[in-house]
Amino acid sequence: MLTRMTVDQSRLNPQPLLPYNLRLLDFQSAMQDVYDFFYDVNSHFAQRNLPRLDDMLRPAICSGVISDMLTESLAKHSRSLAVNTYFNGHPDLVVRGAYPNDKIKAGEKGVEIKSTRKKGGAVDTHGARDQWLAVFVYTVDTVTEPAVNREAMKFTEVYCGQVVADDFRKNERGELGTRTATLDKDGIAGLRRNWVYLDL
Repeated sequence: MLTRMTVDQSRLNPQPLLPYNLRLLDFQSAMQDVYDFFYDVNSHFAQRNLPRLDDMLRPAICSGVISDMLTESLAKHSRSLAVNTYFNGHPDLVVRGAYPNDKIKAGEKGVEIKSTRKKGGAVDTHGARDQWLAVFVYTVDTVTEPAVNREAMKFTEVYCGQVVADDFRKNERGELGTRTATLDKDGIAGLRRNWVYLDL
């Protein structure tokens, strides 16, 4: 049976350090938007005896979809940020009006959004750079049987912190692999200190 998830307000950090006029309410609303979307889609699928969206999407695709949804929703709810309209531009959210048409290939004013299933929020990025980084950690139940009894997708951790290029370690890849970087031990510890939401 499908459950409509709600954000547990008691799990929000009452005093996180947030940039660009972001509020706890913005994070709460963005997460709730994602919950409502998955509930609506999965309810529609269930009526037609189709698998949940969570089960149909490969993990990397699911994380990409959730990241894009969070980016759009945070832009909608925030007072100062807009979606970066440059395709694959960095960061995902830019300060509204800081760049022409809110479009920049690589800017400094904004927040990069990532989502991952990795506990602790150690997510791969496409480069080590100085930035504000928001990481949303979520869980997906892929093991409960029968599948109709699986738990809904759930956010368990959210972090938002300012990191610098020296906080990253570069990941070795083969000739055909895409180079990535991940926060090193000290970098991820710093990010986790500025937690926004914890529901472990």
